[in-house]
Amino acid sequence: MTLSYDLYWSFRSPYSYMVMGRLAALERDYDVACNVRPVYPLAVRTPEFFEQQDPLWVSYFMTDVFREAAFRGLPFRWPRPDPVQRSADEGYRMKQPWIHRLTHLGVAATERGRGLAFLDEVSEMIWGGGTDNWHEGEHLAQAAARAGLDFAEMAAAVDADPAPFAAVVEANQIAQRAAGHWGVPMMTFGGEAFFGQDRFDQLKWRLEQAGLARRPA
Repeated sequence: MTLSYDLYWSFRSPYSYMVMGRLAALERDYDVACNVRPVYPLAVRTPEFFEQQDPLWVSYFMTDVFREAAFRGLPFRWPRPDPVQRSADEGYRMKQPWIHRLTHLGVAATERGRGLAFLDEVSEMIWGGGTDNWHEGEHLAQAAARAGLDFAEMAAAVDADPAPFAAVVEANQIAQRAAGHWGVPMMTFGGEAFFGQDRFDQLKWRLEQAGLARRPA
């Protein structure tokens, strides 16, 4: 029996990037399916979250993400440009075309059966440090092609009518909170929420308890 779990995930989350390789390997090696449910980042959903943080939160966070990437042997650099924009006057309370389009593309990729592969390829491109101006040229198209997707077709659907994709994201965000948390990455299985890339091992443990089996060689 194929097991399945839900993945709530944001393109702006470095920790979401850091768990991607393990999730992709899990689905490659085991009889399990990931139900990808893209969400907008907290900076877009609730910008006041960052306005209310103790200044130490930011300094610790920036230390931790680089340390965690180094610990896991992952290439890492803050995206150039950041998918979420910020202005001195408005903070994060400004139009956010890049992250909205990215998230809607994630929904479209999921609807085409290649959501996890698309998240894997795009997050590595954005966070892995090898691509400047990821939002320009053919970068996204090439990442989509590596994920087995027709980017021109997918992007045309997203750009022609973003509303249906935005509605899916909103439904994902409601379901995420109902499942027990609001942060990313967050995996849910068997009525339990596993928040954070450092909860991957616990997720796999629960899947094993439920009969997780390796795929045939």
